[in-house]
Amino acid sequence: MPYLVMCQRLRVKCFKNVPSVCFYFQVHQPLRVGRHRNFAVGKEHSYFDDESEIKLNNRHIFQKVSRNCYIPATRVIVELLERHKEFKVSFSFSGIVLEQFERWAPDVLDLFRQAIKTGRVEILGETYYHSLAFLHSKNEFRRQVEMHRAKIKALFGVMPRIFRNTELIYRNDIAAEASALGFAGILAEGANKILKGRSPNFIYRPQGVSNMGILLKNYRLSDDIAFRFSDRSWNEWPLTAPKFTQWLSMHNGSGEVINLFMDYETFGEHQWEESGIFDFLRALPGETLKHPDCDFVTPSEALRRYAPSAALDIPYFVSWADEERDLSAWLSNSMQTEAMRRLYALEPKVSKTDDPQLVEDWRRMQTSDHFYYMCTKWFSDGDVHKYFSPYESPDDAFATYMDALKDLELRVEAVR
Repeated sequence: MPYLVMCQRLRVKCFKNVPSVCFYFQVHQPLRVGRHRNFAVGKEHSYFDDESEIKLNNRHIFQKVSRNCYIPATRVIVELLERHKEFKVSFSFSGIVLEQFERWAPDVLDLFRQAIKTGRVEILGETYYHSLAFLHSKNEFRRQVEMHRAKIKALFGVMPRIFRNTELIYRNDIAAEASALGFAGILAEGANKILKGRSPNFIYRPQGVSNMGILLKNYRLSDDIAFRFSDRSWNEWPLTAPKFTQWLSMHNGSGEVINLFMDYETFGEHQWEESGIFDFLRALPGETLKHPDCDFVTPSEALRRYAPSAALDIPYFVSWADEERDLSAWLSNSMQTEAMRRLYALEPKVSKTDDPQLVEDWRRMQTSDHFYYMCTKWFSDGDVHKYFSPYESPDDAFATYMDALKDLELRVEAVR
């Protein structure tokens, strides 16, 4: 009998030489602000509908990403779940993307439901609007988390137990807040500056929170897939499933769980089908499971199986973005800080309007992508920011956003 199976049956702690593998995919598409706003402040309130320009046509973008990623990738995941009974994955969906699935691609929702029915897919919690609400309003943060829970329950019939904050933003007090909301675990970036020589391949406990575990992204291995897979200048190109499995095995005896966290759009959108990314995804579980002691776990299973190795004190914000792994992708210049300040300054007035559409528009304006598009860091990360932005420049993104925000402010004042 394999050692891991024996441990599970006897309900004793397993000390495996081979770490478990935990796959997590973030599924999110923003609703981009249309550029036509420049000419309609105070007159036209459909901020997120722009049929005039392909780059800002949310329906067109979503359907393109569905063709490239959501449909083929989820079919592969379902295929792998059916082929390998040991294979497991986890997802988190922003409320924004779920609304787009309902509106424009209900067949993709059915594919996700098919995967979830296997019992080997875990759905995580997050903020409904993929927002940075925790930075400005704890009350709004809590409301969005509860909205997200209700949406997941309604669509998939499950309740999230693990929390993943927007952009993997983490600090000690975010863990404390997630624990108070009833979550048993939280995801975070395994950045060097917080680990200080320790391994990301163990479970940790948040400083000051005794009933919660932290799962840390192994960013090197995750980014080998998410960012470097099709880079022909990379000295490890081409990346194959046997090669990647060999890299996983190099952690034997030096960790308990390897967390591979990435955007779901990695498959087919960021890394195109022509790169071989789907072939890699199809082959990886089988290659990994050739090792008799290797297995896959969901985040909840990882926390049940492995005890925290130590407390992790993170008193400052960390994220999974850019080389700095901080908040600078969204809050590093005056445009970003001014836009966010004015947006959240509206909260008391918006909450008193009792206008559902106005509240909805205000919340959609909170999505982190709006501020990411305003980022002016044009160094090693500049190409990444430019690639993801539908606007001509950060200034263009700021001007477009602020026109919509000004109109929102006028609507709030008119209701009072």
